[in-house]
Amino acid sequence: MNELLSNEINVVTAGAPLFAEELRSQNVRVEEIQWRPYPQIAEMTRIYSDSRLLSANQLALSRMLASEARLVDIKTAEEALELEKYSLLHAGPPIDWDSASGPLRGALIGAVLFEGWADNPESAEKLLSEGRINLEPCHHYNAVGPMAGVVTPSMHMFEVFDQSTGNKSFCTLNEGLGKVLRYGAFSAEVISRLNWMRNDLGPLLQLGIRSLTDGIDVKAILAQMIQMGDEGHNRNRAGTLMFMRDIFPSIIDNSSSSQISTAMKFIGGNDHFFLNLVMPTCKLQTLAAANIPGSTIVTVMARNGTEFGIQTSGTGKDWFTGPAQVPHGLYLGNYTADDANPDIGDSAITETAGVGGFSMAAAPAIVKFIGGVAADALAATQRMYQITVGENPLFGIPIMEFRGAPTGIDATLVVRTGILPQINTGMAGKVAGTGQVGAGLVTPPMECFTKAIAELAKRV
Repeated sequence: MNELLSNEINVVTAGAPLFAEELRSQNVRVEEIQWRPYPQIAEMTRIYSDSRLLSANQLALSRMLASEARLVDIKTAEEALELEKYSLLHAGPPIDWDSASGPLRGALIGAVLFEGWADNPESAEKLLSEGRINLEPCHHYNAVGPMAGVVTPSMHMFEVFDQSTGNKSFCTLNEGLGKVLRYGAFSAEVISRLNWMRNDLGPLLQLGIRSLTDGIDVKAILAQMIQMGDEGHNRNRAGTLMFMRDIFPSIIDNSSSSQISTAMKFIGGNDHFFLNLVMPTCKLQTLAAANIPGSTIVTVMARNGTEFGIQTSGTGKDWFTGPAQVPHGLYLGNYTADDANPDIGDSAITETAGVGGFSMAAAPAIVKFIGGVAADALAATQRMYQITVGENPLFGIPIMEFRGAPTGIDATLVVRTGILPQINTGMAGKVAGTGQVGAGLVTPPMECFTKAIAELAKRV
């Protein structure tokens, strides 16, 4: 004891600042921890008293880890989803035109122009504002869409299959970065690119995948890319190259199209192309854990540019929402935070499945795109283990001695610890037609989780 007291004393305090202030007045070094008792103690007590909780969450985790993801086809949304004329899908929870943000409005206008339902932006906006276009979330169709996530009937979609459950998930083809539809741009250049993807790129890729007997094991590629410096959300360079390796020999063997070279250059110059395969893979993983009574595992995190919404296993398809936040990060060109729209996109399904922001330690180079230093990437992953129920050994993180990625977000742990899921994301301009303005980090609002806890407690 004497030896202890002879050394310099450092004190950690939590709660009322009076304790820290009094110690500082005596020249004692103090580290204040911003902690407060977690809210909804009564609801949390009810949830923890449910004997199903532990087994339900372990069942959810086991189903997530057992899920598979194989690219088996490429179809138009009209064929794959039975998406009808004058119907569009979008990212995030349900929303109407009046509440839609600038980038979502821009993408919807561009989608109407692309489908030929209107001749100019003004006419397209009139159709949308009058409610003559049906709007639904991608997630309601087991589909996912990056950023605005707008899907039209004639767009081609990846069809990814999970043999362990029989589930299928879908996502459109990736347009690249900058002024693209998913960031809310709808210029002639954007529409021209979409037409080329519909008329040439989609059919070429469809031919390639249909010529492969067993399709492409997307989850295996995702596991490999995590060990090659990608994290699966904002860094997909290795994944994109492996996809090209697997599909283009089949295309070359079965087609004489003059567009093969153009398609290879387009995908090879778009490091984010594989994101649109990672997303349905992650959707299949979380879909495998859905609808388990008593489970508090988060199965969906998605944003529409106005609201952030989550779903949990034990509450099925119910949405729990709060205001979307503006990401913090790096801006392109002369753009600033004043130009950025609140968070948007279904791509947070990657974090919901344990990659993306949850596996940033595997991709320290990501900080060059979103800001910060390499140590921040490692710290983000380490923090996520505190709010998840397990690890995915398939997604081993090299710098952490191949420890499995933190997997299975538990809504109760989020509320108890105050630690929110870490998401890395692109940023869309808040004015329709702007396109991408930057990339950075963001978290959901806590109220998504407190609302989910309240509903979960009712179901005990």
